Amino acid sequence: MSGYHAPVQDWLFDLQALAGLDDIAACPGFEDAGLETAQAVLEECARFNQEVVAPLNGVGDRSPSRWQDGEVLTPPGFKQAYTQFTAGGWQGLQHPPAVGGQGLPKVIGAACVEMLNGANLSFALCPLLTDGAIEALLTAGSEALQSTYLPRLISGEWTGTMNLTEPQAGSDLALVRARAEPLNDGRYKVFGTKIFITYGEHDMAANIVHLVLARAQGAPEGIKGISLFVVPKFLPDAAGEPGRRNDVACVSIEHKLGIKASPTAVLQYGDGLAGSVADGEGPGAIGWLVGEENRGLEYMFIMMNAARYAVGLQGIAVADRAYQRAVAYARERVQSRPVDGSSRAPVAIIEHPDVKRMLMTMRALVEGTRAMACAAAAAHDRAHAHPDETVRRQEQAFYELLVPLVKGYSTECSLEVTNLGVQVHGGMGYIEETGAAQHYRDAKILTIYEGTTAIQANDLVGRKTLRDGGAAMHALAERVAATEDALRQQGGADALAVLAALGEGRQSLRRVVDYLVEQGTAQPNAVYAGSVPYLMLAGNLVSGWQLARALLAVQDGARESGPDGRFDADFARRKRATARFYAEHILSRIPALESAIVHGADSVCALSAEDF
Repeated sequence: MSGYHAPVQDWLFDLQALAGLDDIAACPGFEDAGLETAQAVLEECARFNQEVVAPLNGVGDRSPSRWQDGEVLTPPGFKQAYTQFTAGGWQGLQHPPAVGGQGLPKVIGAACVEMLNGANLSFALCPLLTDGAIEALLTAGSEALQSTYLPRLISGEWTGTMNLTEPQAGSDLALVRARAEPLNDGRYKVFGTKIFITYGEHDMAANIVHLVLARAQGAPEGIKGISLFVVPKFLPDAAGEPGRRNDVACVSIEHKLGIKASPTAVLQYGDGLAGSVADGEGPGAIGWLVGEENRGLEYMFIMMNAARYAVGLQGIAVADRAYQRAVAYARERVQSRPVDGSSRAPVAIIEHPDVKRMLMTMRALVEGTRAMACAAAAAHDRAHAHPDETVRRQEQAFYELLVPLVKGYSTECSLEVTNLGVQVHGGMGYIEETGAAQHYRDAKILTIYEGTTAIQANDLVGRKTLRDGGAAMHALAERVAATEDALRQQGGADALAVLAALGEGRQSLRRVVDYLVEQGTAQPNAVYAGSVPYLMLAGNLVSGWQLARALLAVQDGARESGPDGRFDADFARRKRATARFYAEHILSRIPALESAIVHGADSVCALSAEDF
């Protein structure tokens, strides 16, 4: 099974039941973004990705992007698919109409981002980075930079990149050495080497707009001395078209475990590239300052936060693709008689209890993390568009709290799901031709780039928990408690089973938050030794909470409208079963995580560096 079925039905349900799309559509600027619009957009997005982008997923893995004399050739079909992507207006879906976008809410955009990544993770990385560049320029770019670059980026004619990492500077950006020398006309010359630059060179668009972290001349040391510059591959001419070649060269691309079709470039700035502006002006890539000097890290984090949320969606997407492939294989693969003796002949392996356990785990993790991502996007939309300032402030805090969970928990879950996908296939999963292994390989990078899981976890501990004394997390726990009250009122076996696990998980979260706050200053090593388990606990709980809300929605819909009501009876039955499975098999992991956080720090730090 090589096809992809976009999760339109589940997203439409989440948009109504969890995001409150009707309320978002009542916010200024989103009046045309109700259910009818969402359905039309999602169905067209599904068609495009299923028919055009998904068939290229295996092609790109078998025939990766290749570097040749400083240029990168993408896999067969990618350039043509990208032309169709831009013609459909998909790059500008969430961006402001004033600069050429369609102005749809993030929550509708999120559904489309998941579909694009589910169809083809490597292909989707190009628009993902462009979205981040657009956000940074919208926030901090001058009017001149915005008018020059935003229309072309939003149309997709040009693509964007994010240039942070250097050979000696990975996550620690204080070590950035790239430098920028001011010219007397407002421009800068940029020099340095940047590595791991996704789509830093390719043949799909007419120009590539690099957003580059560098130190302006005379800047202070450390992160306080970093500035952000726009450095295009081709300098725009007077008409805004790609003109002279800039002094930036792709000297190689990486050979990777997964996402092989996505070119990961090593870029050299200011090395005197022949045939570039260096011929007339001397070495140095021409760039323009974004915002103010020495505030580059602040601006880059606008891109980073947008990218972190999107990477979480990538995790959900590749997990769903792996789940779909595993289900299809399990239905076709006949092996062994059932353990209950119900058939004397071998049956499809989907009939065996342990295969069902694996498939249910995959399904529950996909639907739970998707529901969490949907709730986060809805908070973002309210934070930006709700007429009440208090609501905007509360929703912004909620969104910021969820971003490390969407990024960290969802991508860690994608490894579990894609691993199970290989396991369901058995030996055939280890064979590349079945496609299951590609999802496993592709998923691994998601826990690493745009900040590793540990970086997301440290952010969750330091900025999102300790800084406010645990207030935001306790407020989240109150929201969970309100859902518990609704489950209690509704009653029924499924609701009560979810209630029990959700309540235990919420109490664990409260105890862990109190522990972290109490020990944060006195024992920082102990607190951060448990940071990743803390992220996994919180992400687990929030995903389970959203599935509990989904359970309430399908139950209420059935009670209000009967068998012909809002939700198809089979869909409602499956959603109830998935919510209960998540509660009994995944929420049940939380007590062990709590114990590891509260009691396990000493064993983490027991050995010295020399002991390893």
